[in-house]
Amino acid sequence: MKCNGIDLGTGDEIEVRFSDLIEGVDPLLSRSSDFIYVTPGWIDLQVNGFAGVDYNSPSSSHEEIARSIRAILQTGVTRFFPTVITGSPEDMSGALSNLAQAKEAMWEGAAMEAFHLEGPYISPEDGPRGAHPARWVRPPDLNEFHRFQEAARGNIRLVTLSPEWPYAPRFIEALVGEGVVVSIGHTRATPEEIADAVNAGATLSTHIGNGAHAVLPRHPNYIWEQLAEDRLAASFIVDGIHLAPSFLKVALRAKGLERALLVTDAVMPAGCAPGKYKLGEVDVELHSDGSVRLLGGTRLAGSALRMDRALQNVIRIAGLSLREAITLATRNPARIGRIASRQRGLNPGERADLVRFRFHDATGEIEVLETFLSGHRVGAGD
Repeated sequence: MKCNGIDLGTGDEIEVRFSDLIEGVDPLLSRSSDFIYVTPGWIDLQVNGFAGVDYNSPSSSHEEIARSIRAILQTGVTRFFPTVITGSPEDMSGALSNLAQAKEAMWEGAAMEAFHLEGPYISPEDGPRGAHPARWVRPPDLNEFHRFQEAARGNIRLVTLSPEWPYAPRFIEALVGEGVVVSIGHTRATPEEIADAVNAGATLSTHIGNGAHAVLPRHPNYIWEQLAEDRLAASFIVDGIHLAPSFLKVALRAKGLERALLVTDAVMPAGCAPGKYKLGEVDVELHSDGSVRLLGGTRLAGSALRMDRALQNVIRIAGLSLREAITLATRNPARIGRIASRQRGLNPGERADLVRFRFHDATGEIEVLETFLSGHRVGAGD
């Protein structure tokens, strides 16, 4: 197969030849004037649900999961980590097992690159805990993690935890030794605990600036400590709701664009009409401004963000170029999430995960036109 578009690296029109892998990239003599770009497919390391489907529910049908994945593909995302949050051992194992079976049973499952376990080993304290149910927060337990990994059929590749728990460094070392990426999040950890976690192998901060107290000491505090730690990359929810523009700009400068990535942290109501929904045992409401909050309160409970909108937002809010923004949704998450054959951009031998989109310079709008997953055309923008 072939597709063409503008290469963000050179600004030239190119033709990409591919089957399941990219076979060649050739320059074209003439350039079209409609500003259609072709880039590697976008990657999202944190998706709790989408299009009315909750990945945390053991009872979500494979047909509904497949439908939600097709909706995600239409946003330009070709690989993502379905994310299971804090819950009872039975519900978490059931959700992981259901996702693993779905991944193997349907062609859309290939887009579920690996799984993200966000909890239950997080801070029990209000604020850092976020919307995670307090009664199921618990200390790291390697035996339990192995049961989760068995249920997931080995697909857990990313774990978000708080290093404030005793013996957290040993737990982190064990996970890293098994090939799992460990991220710090939903934490009230001290500077010493954060340093110990990084020394043990933690390499990421989950949705930095969120899952935190409303008021923090001027210094030291766990946000500054993570921003200052050059061994930690950081993910950002750029929906215009989760982060203030000033924080986003400063945090991106602190991390450098090579250590930053975009995530949606999308939950089940994403892509749905405003209204009341249930995330596991938690009642939430999707508001008309796009925020998802605990029902009757102000606390955020994930987002309704799509990756194409996240890219638009980071360009508009943080002043990034289109090329810089795309890096935050392609090479960076591929490297940080250890996604094989997705770390060298549009090069022969890489997976043929591609997205063609139009960028409207006047409005900053991104319009997804075509999406390819391992060389198969799987989605077009709505």
